Amino acid sequence: MDYEKAEKGIRVPNVIKRHRIAFMVLGVILYVVIGALAPFMHYSPVSQSFQESFNAQDILEPEVSPDRAMILETNTSAWEERIRLMNMASERIILSTFDMRDGESTRDLLAVLLHKADEGVQVQILVDGFSDFLRMEGRPVFYALSSHPNVEIRIYNPIRPWFPWTLQGRMHDKYVIADDQAYILGGRNTFDYFIGDYETENKSFDRELLIYNSKGPGESSLNGLMAYFQEVWNLEVCRIFHDDPDLAERKKVQGQRRLLEERYDHLQEVRPDLFEPFDYAQVTEPTQGVELLSGETGIYGKEPRVFYMLSQLMAHAQEQVIIHTPYAVCNDYMYDTLTNLCAQVPEVTMMVNSVENGDNLVASSDYLKNKGHLIETGLEIYEYDGGISSHGKSVVIDNDISIVGSYNLDLRSTYMDTELMLVVKSEAVTQELTGYMEDMHQDCRKVIDAKTYETPPHLDIARIPPAKRFFLGFLGILLAPFRCVI
Repeated sequence: MDYEKAEKGIRVPNVIKRHRIAFMVLGVILYVVIGALAPFMHYSPVSQSFQESFNAQDILEPEVSPDRAMILETNTSAWEERIRLMNMASERIILSTFDMRDGESTRDLLAVLLHKADEGVQVQILVDGFSDFLRMEGRPVFYALSSHPNVEIRIYNPIRPWFPWTLQGRMHDKYVIADDQAYILGGRNTFDYFIGDYETENKSFDRELLIYNSKGPGESSLNGLMAYFQEVWNLEVCRIFHDDPDLAERKKVQGQRRLLEERYDHLQEVRPDLFEPFDYAQVTEPTQGVELLSGETGIYGKEPRVFYMLSQLMAHAQEQVIIHTPYAVCNDYMYDTLTNLCAQVPEVTMMVNSVENGDNLVASSDYLKNKGHLIETGLEIYEYDGGISSHGKSVVIDNDISIVGSYNLDLRSTYMDTELMLVVKSEAVTQELTGYMEDMHQDCRKVIDAKTYETPPHLDIARIPPAKRFFLGFLGILLAPFRCVI
């Protein structure tokens, strides 16, 4: 009997202890999940004041502009023009990116940035906190730059798990600025997946614009981008990344610095053309104006300003609108806006990655579940099956308006992240962009209905195993209440 009591006296407290631990773990999980989702569960409308301040006709009106433009369609051209542009800088270089990872192309860029800093050029780098947390912390190659007196790296909204309501606010902008000369803006992140032609497990197609200011400081769109950068750079949520000068004395950091210096010398040897004087006026097209579209810059829920501005611009089309977006995740407001657009414009085409071709499992699961809603808008939908995922975000309006940037047609880009889109008024640029888009459409299936396609004979569509297709369907249902973060 005493033995039984003792046994029970031991077991009961252990059971209670396990239950307490389980409740504590559950409490922590709920704290993080609810905290991370709560600020974004409500979709804010576009304020009346912003609607009154934006006039699409003013944006579309041709004007005399010093800005000239070229499209960077390939990962190789993105690598080349970044190196060329940064090498031309004599005063400042600004690099803003959502995702920066160590790799071959990244080290090429860091080598040039370090060399320019040694020459006295002021280098400012702005990276999102998610990338900092996963890709930069603890990596001496980034410390080799951050410890340089002419380099400052800031992190937008560093990850703080103990404040989960701050976790979802991300900076999705991607651009490079060199002096008052030129800038590159688009959808490419800073690593081998998007830049350069190095061997890597995966690659992605993307698209950018290079804008050259042919007249120096004045009326260039570069002024607007600089003002936007300064606004984000000076936000209280931005923190300095490891600028302690003592870092420069650490052996591993010194070793990485020497490797970057050697890499710069090697780049000069193998690609001397990228380090020679260059006239961008010879390779760019004149424009009738370049306009920057931007949304709010804080870390919490946002008005859908970029989507609103794009929809207003597209509604002025007389003949056609072509939309390229990696993913399409919409709410009722976005579906209604697209439906109205299709009723107004004779031809509205949208290209997205097919489920077989895309690299975003969550977005693909939502597309499968809600594909019918997109079809009901009247969009002519093409699913890209080219074998490499498309990451480009572009819009063509008629034959003279090109729009390229970081904005995905999804709820995260619309209501959560910072986003930039660049509007270029130019028939020559638009003709070139339309050509690139139509070339990609050759490797697309045209959507007839939710289950039927018109498939070009040459396309070999990858097969999704039944288990994965079941999982995608299940995931779409499971995540339906949390679509705000997709």
